Amino acid sequence: MDPRSTAAGASDPDAIEFVRFCHRRRRVGWPELYDEMCAVAGRGLFRGYDADDLAGIGIGFSLFDMPALAVLAARVVSEEQALRRPVTVVITPDPVVAEPAETTTPSAPVSNLPVVKEERTFDVPIRMALAPSGA
Repeated sequence: MDPRSTAAGASDPDAIEFVRFCHRRRRVGWPELYDEMCAVAGRGLFRGYDADDLAGIGIGFSLFDMPALAVLAARVVSEEQALRRPVTVVITPDPVVAEPAETTTPSAPVSNLPVVKEERTFDVPIRMALAPSGA
């Protein structure tokens, strides 16, 4: 049986979560992800599992286990990338609201035009919209 077909089929959910955990720590692809998985296993950072515990759930670090691990890692990385859809950011200014004219003293000229207050700030409202899926 080809080890790549076993990894592409049913994998232990803990094995998938291990690869997902490692990928979220360092968003890299293969072979850098393999290095991260070895480091996580060596330190027991994923649920306290060491290399022997991970071998029990189907994560092997030997040369013979590498093709299956590479297929599993590619599957998890592609799923993670699919979750991060592109987002379009649209920046629009707030509408300017006209305030009524203040009452004036008899010596000041009278104007019926509204007084518009413009405050300069560096706060820019950002409205986000999802990009079309075909983009």
